Amino acid sequence: MKRLFFLLLLSQSVFAQSRPDPSEVHDFIIHNFKTESGATLPEAHIIYGTYGHLNAAHDNAILLPSHYMATHRGYEWLMGPGRCLDTTKLFLVATELFGNGHSSSPSNTPEPFHGPRFPITTIRDNVEAVHQLLIGSLKIPHLKAIIGFSMGAQQAFQWAVSYPTFADRIVATSGTAKTYPHGYVRLEGQIAALTADTAFHNGDYTAPPAKGLSAFGVVWAAWLYSQEWWRKELWKTTAAPGTTFEQVLNRFRTNFIPNADANNLILQCRTWQQHNVGNTPPFNGDVEAALRSIKVPFLYMPSETDLYFPLTDAKYESSFMSTVTFKPIPSLWGHTAGAASNPADGKFLNENIAQFLNP
Repeated sequence: MKRLFFLLLLSQSVFAQSRPDPSEVHDFIIHNFKTESGATLPEAHIIYGTYGHLNAAHDNAILLPSHYMATHRGYEWLMGPGRCLDTTKLFLVATELFGNGHSSSPSNTPEPFHGPRFPITTIRDNVEAVHQLLIGSLKIPHLKAIIGFSMGAQQAFQWAVSYPTFADRIVATSGTAKTYPHGYVRLEGQIAALTADTAFHNGDYTAPPAKGLSAFGVVWAAWLYSQEWWRKELWKTTAAPGTTFEQVLNRFRTNFIPNADANNLILQCRTWQQHNVGNTPPFNGDVEAALRSIKVPFLYMPSETDLYFPLTDAKYESSFMSTVTFKPIPSLWGHTAGAASNPADGKFLNENIAQFLNP
């Protein structure tokens, strides 16, 4: 079973237990989907899974948009006994981002958009595609909530700005409304590590660029968790007994995201880099004005030690949000705290999200 990409080394995590199965997995197709870049995909595919059942009134749905290279199973830490999403009462729609290898991606789209020729897709592109899925295919005109982690949090912010009253409540964990310059540079460094491999051939590789993929994983390792997580060797609390630092690092080097395609990795990095809710019409790049426009209750849960989306960026954004409940996650687990990478953070997230959804 695939876990969240950053939990590959956490082989005994409590959150791997009692995983609910999606009732169905679907492929939603949009014909002639025009991206913000100006390219039109003859067929845009959105893969999504559902949990629970849609009621007769179609008013019990919650959207769970995926994060970097994740599948629709990326939010199962919120589901099941003792957790905040009861699949006997709710209908959960878990969508997969463009570029993850299942939804439309460089690796699975025919020419003229195969490989490096696949257009850069934005967070708004993803939100627009999912909006068409909800309205047109599932006949869901309104959501009880949207809950997003990381790039899923970026989508949650975009929903709050693009469709201010589409959901009753919104939750964002470990993610911001804009990718600020430091985050852009970090992602650029990770792309550079991958593309420096001579086997990459400008994206037209005939075999996976193994050296580049290895370098890519090691660069991510330095950013994923906090410095104190590494110093205190906290991987020992969830990994198999006897796991060493060298084994942890080697897992990033050799098996960070199993079977990932290099062009897919880059596409989602570019999506991440370009995110800015301020670029939504009519805000003309003004992220502060876009944040002021948010109308619905919004639970904002940054990780106190996130190196991807720093707490200072989240505090800055929250100051413009009139409906925000700002609840940092007190964790040493860095970015991964926002997706329950350990039992304490899982408990904190489930309790606070449950309280927010059911005041």
